[in-house]
Amino acid sequence: MTPRRTLAVRCAGLAAALALAATGPAAAQEPAPLRVGFICPLSGGSGDFGNSARLGATLAVKEINEVGGYLGRPLELVVRDDKATPDEGRRAAEDLVLQQKVAFTIGYCNTGVALKAIDVFQTHRHLLMVPVATGSAVTATYAPAESFVFRLSPRDTLQADFLVREVALRRGLKRVALFADRTGYGEGGLADLKHFLAEQGLRPVYVARFDLGVSSLVSEVRAAQAAGAEAIIGYSVGPELATLASARQAVHFSGPLLGPWPMSFRTVWDKSAGAAEGAMMVQSIVPDLSNERRMSFIARLKRHAGDQPVSSLMAAAQTYDAVHLMLRAVFQTRGDTSGPALKAALENLQQSYPGVVTTHDHPFSAQDHDAFTINMIWLATWRHGALQFVYAEDAKQASVIRRKAN
Repeated sequence: MTPRRTLAVRCAGLAAALALAATGPAAAQEPAPLRVGFICPLSGGSGDFGNSARLGATLAVKEINEVGGYLGRPLELVVRDDKATPDEGRRAAEDLVLQQKVAFTIGYCNTGVALKAIDVFQTHRHLLMVPVATGSAVTATYAPAESFVFRLSPRDTLQADFLVREVALRRGLKRVALFADRTGYGEGGLADLKHFLAEQGLRPVYVARFDLGVSSLVSEVRAAQAAGAEAIIGYSVGPELATLASARQAVHFSGPLLGPWPMSFRTVWDKSAGAAEGAMMVQSIVPDLSNERRMSFIARLKRHAGDQPVSSLMAAAQTYDAVHLMLRAVFQTRGDTSGPALKAALENLQQSYPGVVTTHDHPFSAQDHDAFTINMIWLATWRHGALQFVYAEDAKQASVIRRKAN
């Protein structure tokens, strides 16, 4: 049986099994579309991962609709481009929640954009599933017990902790330079890195701050080198991390360069003209031939994308999983898409979801709206223009599903 046929059978089986429990008006409705809000940056400097997220979402919707949608109701994405601008992101939220009245919303790639809009969802008790943005404040602004915001990406607190452990504990490097942009994302990441360095009894030997769009960081890398830095951790998005990688190569900095998940964007490799070779980053998914589910998804995604580039596999995969996970929540509520009903379903998910990134058994609770724990993430690196595991032992264990730790 082909992977695509296997997927169709699995989705159809889920729909049939859960449909047996569906009773009342929701099951008897005419098959009108189930409208789902989607907000991500589709233009501007963050369009690389916003469009990757959209490809993941549209692939999930396409496959779900091919096997009947939700009890015959096709899913329909109502897409808005937030342009990576906080005000635009808020306007998109108000439009989808108040005017379009979508069933729920999947969205946000940029932390600052999400934070500007987050109260719209909370005030109107509308379910927001964040598949990409990783800023710790996204799920910390409101206490989980009251919050309607959930996340299916590893938050920056986990990523910063993971990076510091890699540098200070696994590699034994004590002199670390930190580079961060001046956005809310960079601010949060820098604060997290300093916190976890302090837990190891360390302080950064050099800190560089820069604006988005910076054209060179050569002088800053030289200064870090002069300060005796043994490693550099950068916290920014794709284009700026490419600039950092280029500067590292230009000054022949020999220590490792690490960063959060945006270091994996295709933009980093392309814009740095390969200077990102050896740069390491946090990932929730790494291409792995031993994982049939993962490789089948990558093949389907590439066919679905056609000539469109998939700049971020991680953004696409997590968003694909977010759509499928929300469909399970809708089945569990028997079609009730009110915020409180969906919130209760996600906090006590009764059907596990064997996703692309991982298998989500009980990803959320009333006390925790983040689906990832630190054991679920990997260290990857750029090798000859492809993302690969840094450690051979990780590659050997990649077929073993890493589930959320209690």
